[in-house]
Amino acid sequence: MSKPSIASINTVKSPDISREKSSALYETAKGYFPGGVNSPVRAFKSVFGSPLFIEKGDGCFVWDADGNKFIDFCCSWGPLILGHNNPVVKEHVLKAIDNGMSFGAPTALENDLASLILSNNKKIEKIRFVSSGTEAVMSAIRLARGYTKRDKILKFDGCYHGHVDSLLVKAGSGLVTFGETSSAGVPQSFAEETVVIPLNDKDAVRAAFEQFKDQIAAIIIEGIPANNGLLIQDKDFVHFLRDITKENGSLLIFDEVITGFRLGFEGAAAYYDVNPDIITYGKIIGGGMPVGAYGASAEIMGNISPEGSVYQAGTLSGNPVAMSAGIGQLSQLLKPGFYEELLSKTAGFVSDIQEFADQRGYAFKIFTIGSLFWFAFTDKDIKTAAAIDASSMQYFKVFHRELLNRGIYIGPSGYEVGFVSAAHSQAELESAKKAIFDSLDIVFLKDHA
Repeated sequence: MSKPSIASINTVKSPDISREKSSALYETAKGYFPGGVNSPVRAFKSVFGSPLFIEKGDGCFVWDADGNKFIDFCCSWGPLILGHNNPVVKEHVLKAIDNGMSFGAPTALENDLASLILSNNKKIEKIRFVSSGTEAVMSAIRLARGYTKRDKILKFDGCYHGHVDSLLVKAGSGLVTFGETSSAGVPQSFAEETVVIPLNDKDAVRAAFEQFKDQIAAIIIEGIPANNGLLIQDKDFVHFLRDITKENGSLLIFDEVITGFRLGFEGAAAYYDVNPDIITYGKIIGGGMPVGAYGASAEIMGNISPEGSVYQAGTLSGNPVAMSAGIGQLSQLLKPGFYEELLSKTAGFVSDIQEFADQRGYAFKIFTIGSLFWFAFTDKDIKTAAAIDASSMQYFKVFHRELLNRGIYIGPSGYEVGFVSAAHSQAELESAKKAIFDSLDIVFLKDHA
């Protein structure tokens, strides 16, 4: 790593925060759940210490079981664009609960949220609500296969689309490969219906369509790949994907579970000025409640049951509490200047940190788009998963510990992105910057033990 040009820096390692109660809760949880958690990254396996058990959140803050207070840049992995416990969203949730929490039947709230989305999103004409982003992607894949009468899906190495069997695969050897299972329990026969190629590689895409002519139902790509670093793709590459799918009778699926309603109300599709055939969304449309959705043209969506032959159902789809929360959240995103203010706030925050690192001569780079950012210990541009140096994660591990000790909460993995919310005030961002500056000094100048 690059050495700093500053002769002396007085920053010292901060004392570790208390995790006594969180640690005790974690030990108890190990007796109930595999690894003590209900989602793997929560186990803190890539960073120091035991996982923090969060007790409450408000605005841009979270508190753990030991009473530690943090400025939160995880934001429940993105959907809390208004921050924790937003009063308008909370009011909508409480109002819905007064009338009941689940019916397994249509409600007017489904119509209201769908109308709010579709009347402000030109990229889709009809929508179907589900219960998670994974379920949305699973349904979109089934729809693409049913619509095209083809079986193979082309995905990109480094893009994550939930724990769907046919997409929980990694690249094999060679330029264009059948996927290899990346999880036990995924049959190789499922993975062989998925073609995995590198991001940002037009030749590999062309080769895939030549090798599997008239077999590819769809290309699926994250709106901005943001589950394995923040791998911002050139507009030229994305438009190339749109063109080649049209030429070959395949569909283009945008997985906007992270980017949808984050980059703007129309997400990455609007950022790239492209019209995907199917778009998937996640929990941001429910204010953080368990919900997802997929949408497309009226023609393509007409293939979904009961209108068409592609079956998809869900008892909790269109859950009234989630629908009401979504109305409370998305209506606020439509206020004039909302996204412009959030972008400006994020850009200033990121640029000041980058300037600090550059002045120190640190091999540290922040990749950012909209209100998303990714801390990377590198001085190179990164557009593919293969370009991420795994050894750099030792620096992130120290960085994460120092941030926690200074009251800053980010995702417990160096491959995860961070988020700025509307609840982050300038004062809190200034405090966070100071903590980040001090933590970077520790990472680059002090003993990493």
